[in-house]
Amino acid sequence: MTSAPASHGGTPPASHQGEQTRARYPDETGFVERPDGVRLFWERYGSGDTTLLFVPTWSIVHSRIWKAQIAHFARRHRVITFDAPGNGRSDRPRDPAAYDEHVMADDIFRVLDANGVERAVVACLSRAAQCALVAAAGRPDRVQGLVVLNPAVRLGDPLPGRTDFSFEDELDTDEGWAKDNIHYWRRDFRGYLEFFFDQAFNEPHSSKQIEDAIGWGLETDAETLAGASQEALEREEVLRHAAAIHCPTLVIQGGADAITGPHRGVLLAEAIPGARLEMIEGGGHVSEARDPVRVNLLIDEFIDGIVRPVRRRAWTRALARHGRRVLYLSSPIGLGHAQRDVAIAAELRAIHPDLEIDWLAQHPVTAVLEAHGERVHPLSAALASESAHITSESSEHDLNAFQAIRRMDEILVANFMVFQEAVDAGGYDLVIGDEAWDLDHHLHENPELKRTAFAWMTDFVGWLPMPAGGEREAWLTADYNAEMIEHVERFPRLRDGAIFVGSPDDIVPDSFGPGLPAIRDWTERHFEFSGYVTGFDPAPLLERREELRREFGYHEDERIVIVTVGGSGVGEALLRRVIAAYPEARRRIPGLRMVAVAGPRIDPRSLAAPEGVDVRGFVPDLYARLAVSDLAVVQGGLTTTMELAAARRPFLYFPLRNHFEQNRHVRHRLDRYGAGRAMDYDASTPGSIAAAMADEIDRPVTSRPVEIDGARRAAELIARLI
Repeated sequence: MTSAPASHGGTPPASHQGEQTRARYPDETGFVERPDGVRLFWERYGSGDTTLLFVPTWSIVHSRIWKAQIAHFARRHRVITFDAPGNGRSDRPRDPAAYDEHVMADDIFRVLDANGVERAVVACLSRAAQCALVAAAGRPDRVQGLVVLNPAVRLGDPLPGRTDFSFEDELDTDEGWAKDNIHYWRRDFRGYLEFFFDQAFNEPHSSKQIEDAIGWGLETDAETLAGASQEALEREEVLRHAAAIHCPTLVIQGGADAITGPHRGVLLAEAIPGARLEMIEGGGHVSEARDPVRVNLLIDEFIDGIVRPVRRRAWTRALARHGRRVLYLSSPIGLGHAQRDVAIAAELRAIHPDLEIDWLAQHPVTAVLEAHGERVHPLSAALASESAHITSESSEHDLNAFQAIRRMDEILVANFMVFQEAVDAGGYDLVIGDEAWDLDHHLHENPELKRTAFAWMTDFVGWLPMPAGGEREAWLTADYNAEMIEHVERFPRLRDGAIFVGSPDDIVPDSFGPGLPAIRDWTERHFEFSGYVTGFDPAPLLERREELRREFGYHEDERIVIVTVGGSGVGEALLRRVIAAYPEARRRIPGLRMVAVAGPRIDPRSLAAPEGVDVRGFVPDLYARLAVSDLAVVQGGLTTTMELAAARRPFLYFPLRNHFEQNRHVRHRLDRYGAGRAMDYDASTPGSIAAAMADEIDRPVTSRPVEIDGARRAAELIARLI
């Protein structure tokens, strides 16, 4: 089974500025027009008997503030979002009347009408609580349930400092909440956004959420936002509307909310008959972005309580269960994880013959699993594509891997929710995550969700900055490392086993950042070491070298050079450049035959190859072909380069520009083994590549031997947890 594409139906709309890859794209988009002529943009996702409408908050951001919710809820429900006037793809009126709470309450019904929806569960954040209260109180026939996050309503006193300064007068200071002033906005609107969202996301390690929100805020301007900042509903109006609400209501409040204070959510929950209050202790003002898993699960439970679905679940008594069950997650970013994970799975079955393994995986990993007859979990089809995101982040032989993974946050949340569903229903004895970043991060953020033993595997530890990223990237990587360290040391038993795929000497001699530990020292304290996992034993292949070459269709007088660039589309530029080197290389290397492996994500037909170059798509036994080749030309990924090192084959490798893992972690390891020749893509012409191929193809291989028992050692470490 292969996973669905990233969009899960629908096509990408014209993007908001700076749009990153979404976990799910809308099935339909459109506009509604008010009587005053203002047009509002909406998006619809998924289908189901229940509709969940996410109301836009204050016009300082648009509907992407709900990005961590959409993909998850659209798997079961119809989900609708829309942009408030003043931001996103909606119009930008400056008349304060366009932002009146009663007018915006009517917007809810206009959008529902445009989508043919009679009733909906309405979810709102902050200032949007006001129009949602008006809507729920005024049209109870259309609001099936109400979810309110961190309401900005006039209940209780404002936080200290919030009302100390006039919005309209010229001030003699720009400190603190004095920035909430139209004159300051006109001078430095970005400065105000930076201050405001630093307050809104006051939880540690919130740089990504702050960065997103500033970008969305910059899609409007000071004058438009000033129009949207008219006075809120008075206290008496809030209480009157709240008392008139009789639909099920959930209030979610951050306990450290620095925008409105935690007391307002408490007071609103008390004012709405029968409302349920959920506090997120330590949480800030934008809970659905900073604590998305918790918020998603709370809304799930809330909706289930409204619609009361019939759930028939079979449960087998523990001692009546036959066999041990494992859920295995293998990272789709590169095919190397799949090959080593299949090898580890085989060793686990040798230790526990009754072991049943389900794989929660996505393309291209599923291609490897299917070739080995492995069982792919049906929920794999619901995973958003991480490989597609990585490809979208790349340009010609350039991929900032750290920033690409950082910008994958929406996809990682969506995929963690899929994982949680699989675990809740699966009765697994163990979960194995091979660089399953979503799983490790969100379990540490929500440790109460751990259901079973958890084994974590990785072949590198530590985000490292690249020079082009400057001081900002150096700060960000250190912050991400600090969060990971805090997670592991605060919850040391969440990872029941942590396995470094390699040896201590393979760890880079760097620190995690200023004031943080040395990476090797910390890793040795928190990991066990399996040695490298090749996924195969090269010795039998090398013993049958001539036989295998004949099976692969190679002639005795041919010199075989294999060019491969991994499982994503990132390596297409390198593939084309090496193919362009073939004529000169053939002149230098008699009998040269080049096999160019495009992989599962590059169309072989798109590569114009001269005679003598065989272009192949996905090759499941690529490791065997590499082992009997005369030379390989590859990207800088760890798996392929280490397979070549294990088979003692000469190879050229080209680390991707700005890819911290390939340039720092992988290169350090290859240098330790004395394997391969590193090449600079920017400095390499087809002619210089051809010359390097001729130099290396007959050079004696003097690299250190690579351990061949890594899969067994990893399996032994994991088997203790089952």
